[in-house]
Amino acid sequence: MKKIILPFLVFSILFSCKDDKLVKAQGSQTSVKNEVVKDSAASDEVVVEEDFKNDFEILLPDGYRDDQGKNPTNALNKDWVDLFEENGSYYLGKTDFTIEKGYDECVGDSIRSIVSKNKSVLFMDDPKLKLGKIKALKLTKNKIWPGEKLTLKFDNTDYVFRAEGKVLSTEKRSLDDNKEEIYKKVENYKLYLKANNGSEKLLLQVEAFNDTFVELLFAGDIDNDGKLDFIFGANRDYEETRVMLFLSSKAESNEPVKKVSQIAIQFDC
Repeated sequence: MKKIILPFLVFSILFSCKDDKLVKAQGSQTSVKNEVVKDSAASDEVVVEEDFKNDFEILLPDGYRDDQGKNPTNALNKDWVDLFEENGSYYLGKTDFTIEKGYDECVGDSIRSIVSKNKSVLFMDDPKLKLGKIKALKLTKNKIWPGEKLTLKFDNTDYVFRAEGKVLSTEKRSLDDNKEEIYKKVENYKLYLKANNGSEKLLLQVEAFNDTFVELLFAGDIDNDGKLDFIFGANRDYEETRVMLFLSSKAESNEPVKKVSQIAIQFDC
């Protein structure tokens, strides 16, 4: 009888230990999954990217890779509006461009480049925009680091940008014209805007940058409503070109502007 009971007890103990290890392993796996979900939910930038839909499409004078036989440049035509600069002034006009075909050695596929005959800033698929010269500000500062404010004055209105974020490091960098600039490595960046005494609006946020930062590319009255509109470069990586367009005519409630379109071009290998 003892010979029968002893093996049974040993088997029970081993099975119990195995079950205990299995429960611990499953518990550990659940913890990892919860952490991943939490990290994803905490990244508002990812949520915004997934939910945001363009009011109309925009393109840059840049090169575009084919995607499953399609190319973004195929949409551009003479009915689009070109925001361009000429002798220090800005204009909206009809597009005047050519498409050049090439080959991207990084990905081993075709590339099509938009070559504009103007000094183009942005192409917009919005025929309702009024063509002609537009009012624009000459920008003397285009980066707003965490803890800084930037005020732009336009037609008796003060537009105040305010930035938040964590600065991880600061360094000096040499530019092509033998000048130097200060670059800061930043994470959890948020940029706010308010007009006069109106409510402050969160314009954009980026969790982390890889050798890049947010830049104000343009400030002027694109939609001809007497208020400022903005174009931002918000590259998250040095192998990305991402541009966002904000218009005042699309703003809701007491907001100064609303993001209406964005484009991201990847050129990594």
